[in-house]
Amino acid sequence: MEFKIALLSGDGIGPEIVGEAVKVLDSVGAKFGHRFEYEKALVGAAAIDATGNPYPDETHEVCLRSDAVLFGAIGDPKYDNDPSAKVRPEQGLLKMRKSLGLYANLRPLAVFESLAHRSPLKTGIVKGADFLCVRELTGGMYFGRPQGRSEDGNTAYDTCVYTREEVERILRLAFRQARGRRNKLTVVDKANVIATSRLWRQIAKEMAPDYPDVEMEFMFVDNAAMQIIQCPTRFDVIVTENLFGDILTDEASVISGSLGMLPSASIGETSALFEPIHGSYPQAAGKNIANPMATILSAAMMLEHLGLKEEASSVRGAVNAAIEKGVVTEDLISDGEKPYMTTEVGDFIASII
Repeated sequence: MEFKIALLSGDGIGPEIVGEAVKVLDSVGAKFGHRFEYEKALVGAAAIDATGNPYPDETHEVCLRSDAVLFGAIGDPKYDNDPSAKVRPEQGLLKMRKSLGLYANLRPLAVFESLAHRSPLKTGIVKGADFLCVRELTGGMYFGRPQGRSEDGNTAYDTCVYTREEVERILRLAFRQARGRRNKLTVVDKANVIATSRLWRQIAKEMAPDYPDVEMEFMFVDNAAMQIIQCPTRFDVIVTENLFGDILTDEASVISGSLGMLPSASIGETSALFEPIHGSYPQAAGKNIANPMATILSAAMMLEHLGLKEEASSVRGAVNAAIEKGVVTEDLISDGEKPYMTTEVGDFIASII
């Protein structure tokens, strides 16, 4: 089979980690008889430097004509340290999500048994944790209008808006994801205070009878933040709105012990984008020390999305083999061990496949 993949490496370590994922995909193609055709495009600070636009029209066209998008990271210190900058790399990410209709962010969290001891939480708490966060991605406070600051600079305001259509489609996806896992769905909201949360809860109750095999519960976001730390194994699928999801998924990410291990997918009706969650890590750019595993695991999610389940499983198995044999970058080594370079980790995983 042939697939067109848009490569948006982005900023910082993005080009390095995406390069290793491509290496692994090419090994998958050679083993299983597939051909991946790649088309590169600019996004983020790299796009601003080249075109003045963090998400150029040309990049959008590349994404539209691809079967999937493999994305690295966005961000650059020269913009982080300039609060007056009117064009920022992160604007490209928001525009890309909105333009491609990527309404759902899927972040799986599964603790590798051999890495459980690296979690900041006790091994007994995190061992066996395996859940999926489904975050609504194109609504809520990040996109609500009006938004701005008063003329005197002393007041700022954001508006959180959700429509029935937006809530129904993300809940429908979450119910389906729960059906494919352990049939438990936790709807996280703040319905005791926030009107949009009450709409979410109302619609979830209306939809629940259509999924009688799925056990649904509601949880306030503050309690969810606590439960994710105290008892992460109690969750199967968590679904929530944009802002809550942004915060909770970052909180959950530390359970595994390394941001370098966590993939994600952003799904729309016709487009899908796959990326690691760790950001551009500019301090490591060009040093060949960044962990490529989250990007490689994102590529595995992409393969699964394309209907290549056996191929995705082979990638995950190869990553696990690398961990068990200690072929890992500096963020995963134990005391006294020698870290492997980014390219060496990619080479090893590709060779296992």
